[in-house]
Amino acid sequence: MPIDPTSLIYSALTAVLNYFAAWVYLFAGPSIIQGGFEKAKGQPFEVFAPDSRYVFVSSAKHIKEVDSAPDTVLSLHAASDQVSLFLPWFGANVVDMSISDTEQMLQAKYTMHGFKWFDHRGTKGIGYVRAVRTLLTRNLPQILPDLRVLLRNRFTEMRKEHPIVDGNCQSPVYEMILKLVVLANADSIFSSELSKNEAFMTSALAYIEETMMSAEIIRLMPHVLAPVVGRLISGRLHSHQIVFNTLLPIVEQRCQEREMAKLGHAVPQHMDCIQWILESSPRKQPCSAEHVVHELMAIWFGSVHALSTTITFAIHDLCLHPEYIDPLRNEIETQYDEFERTGQGLPLLDSFIKESARLTPVESMSTRRYVLQPFSLSNGAKLSVGDWVCTPVRSLMQHPDNYPEPLTFNGFRFVDPHILPGRFHPLQPKPSRLTDVDNTWHVWGTNRLACPGRFYAAAVIKVLLSQIIRDYDCQLVDPDARRWFSWRSSMLPSKTSMVVFTPR
Repeated sequence: MPIDPTSLIYSALTAVLNYFAAWVYLFAGPSIIQGGFEKAKGQPFEVFAPDSRYVFVSSAKHIKEVDSAPDTVLSLHAASDQVSLFLPWFGANVVDMSISDTEQMLQAKYTMHGFKWFDHRGTKGIGYVRAVRTLLTRNLPQILPDLRVLLRNRFTEMRKEHPIVDGNCQSPVYEMILKLVVLANADSIFSSELSKNEAFMTSALAYIEETMMSAEIIRLMPHVLAPVVGRLISGRLHSHQIVFNTLLPIVEQRCQEREMAKLGHAVPQHMDCIQWILESSPRKQPCSAEHVVHELMAIWFGSVHALSTTITFAIHDLCLHPEYIDPLRNEIETQYDEFERTGQGLPLLDSFIKESARLTPVESMSTRRYVLQPFSLSNGAKLSVGDWVCTPVRSLMQHPDNYPEPLTFNGFRFVDPHILPGRFHPLQPKPSRLTDVDNTWHVWGTNRLACPGRFYAAAVIKVLLSQIIRDYDCQLVDPDARRWFSWRSSMLPSKTSMVVFTPR
């Protein structure tokens, strides 16, 4: 059969355009995803990055097909030896970043002290899921009071260190919140003793940025060079080594205590994720100390970025929409104690946080699945091995079919109208909560693989924002300045945004 020159030229031009579009994606991911979503009109669409092909699905039918596919076909826990894979920063969204997401997205075998995971759901992450979803959530009433005191005191100390400009103390809000979240998570995930270890805390914070930068360099390398570059970078990173070497003897001691307890000896009682992961590991094949440390390092990375970004954007919105301060403050003054006792409640604040996350989400994609075997959607769209399938979470959360007046900030959009202050009105047909998971709210992933740590994350966000709302008036130094930038599919707070926190 003769070759059609026109087809060859068209194919070549398409390949060239896709190549350049893939690199543009690094700097304009959210906009490119939004453009694809609008053109697709509910059908699957593809977006290219330098290292991946992403296929986005947005209809309830296709989302269910993806969510129902076996993990051996569309996997949240893809093989750990992939060299050049998906890295949107968050996590972390507040998202639905699992331990295995962390392993691939962050080139963990190079940047996280040799992190290695098994390949099938059921043989990995069991302790992690139960520890975070069940035990951490169950113990929130014991964690939150100490967390409130810790964050309140540290916030006051940090603010005093910030410069006075034109008579006002100006705080670099993202940097400030990041350090506070690091402190909160260290206390809850590791132990209160480690949260007081300044050398460890410094490395734990540096570890996040080192990991991000290093992973991105490795992922953009040609496949043949990635292992070499990865080993070179790994040899020059220090924070992950300090974190690992600090945690390892603590976990080894806990493992010894676990064995002593089996023999009937009295051992100390601990209330942190270290202990809960150990208690939740398979009885026949208990997790090794190294394995537990790797789980902790992955949890650490995923939780810090998503929380700090979400809280920062919520503070921006408090500054931009001061009409919500009084009802939020009144709710906190009258209902915070009950929230602290139960780990639940504060519906007005819950809605405000959810609306902030809807309009400025950490991530523009969610429900990520890595294609391990060829897969076809019901409309005929084909997924090849090595592709990623995901949902356009930002586009879905800003579509008028799902959210009336989608680009208007309505802080009490999700509140039950029966408890709403008189001059406000909800826009959604029924109330909902920040931690909910449904077809139009994919911040935490979808259905069976939704983020197990979302209840802890929501509680920490409320603790920190409650202290700020109750104790301070806040104002952006430059409300018109750009508050975020994008990298791949993520929206990240600008480090130059300054906020004045004025004590009440």
